[in-house]
Amino acid sequence: MSEHKHGSMDTKDQEKTFAGFVKFSTNTIIICIVLLVLIALING
Repeated sequence: MSEHKHGSMDTKDQEKTFAGFVKFSTNTIIICIVLLVLIALING
């Protein structure tokens, strides 16, 4: 078994997954805010 060297792991897949998660979360929050504003205007 080889010894682990700090910083040698390939993290490209994890970085792409996290970037996708952040993008999805941001878009979801924006949609929720827009829907809340529309609901407030309609009931206003």
